[in-house]
Amino acid sequence: MNATAALPVVGVDLAKSVFQLAIADHSWRVVEQQRLTRTQFERWFANRAVGLVVMEACGSAHHWARWMNGLGIEVRLLPAAYIRAYVKRNKTDAADACALLEAARCADIAPVKIKSIEQQALQGLHRTRSLWMGTRTSRINALRGFCREFGIVIAQGSRLGVEQIGRVLADPRSAVPTLIRGTMTLLVEEIRLLEVRIAQLERELTALARQSPACTTLLSIPGVGLLTATAMVAAMRAISPPGSA
Repeated sequence: MNATAALPVVGVDLAKSVFQLAIADHSWRVVEQQRLTRTQFERWFANRAVGLVVMEACGSAHHWARWMNGLGIEVRLLPAAYIRAYVKRNKTDAADACALLEAARCADIAPVKIKSIEQQALQGLHRTRSLWMGTRTSRINALRGFCREFGIVIAQGSRLGVEQIGRVLADPRSAVPTLIRGTMTLLVEEIRLLEVRIAQLERELTALARQSPACTTLLSIPGVGLLTATAMVAAMRAISPPGSA
């Protein structure tokens, strides 16, 4: 048995402020449990020899995995969907930490690759765009609904529809009551501001794609566009940020 194999294995149930640890020996038998604050958690790993850490692949897990890798600790991230089956009793933080150790022993569960900072940042850009697109759509739908209530039919298509609504609101003779006209105008302005922000974000994605050989290759495939290419790269491998060598 090598030295690393003899080191303890730790199952970590992550949280925002309190972390639950289940520490097992080289035979995967739980010998200790700890409940630590964030500061205690960092100090515990910085001052303890650990062979392997097992965590659920949640949002903050990739940050902690990178941090632990920096300490020379091997980290295994497991898909969240597979962990629940290994909880033996009622679901608690302690039970979840022990379940991670049980799941890690299953050879059929493929671990999740630890994401780089650049990958997570790129995924954050995609999520931000989706949020803005969703907000834009909800505002357009609200405006369409208001117009229908006053007997005004708006053309299909988001861009054409917003332009038509803008003209309706600018016409003092339209059927839109004065009482709501100002509020609807603010909604139109909000939509246009979102469109500016979305366009800027897409320019940033385009700049990133130009610096990524993987994105360039993907974009050469018929039917694969900017969003698909950058999303695939974010999920699979790192992408160099602007200005990097």
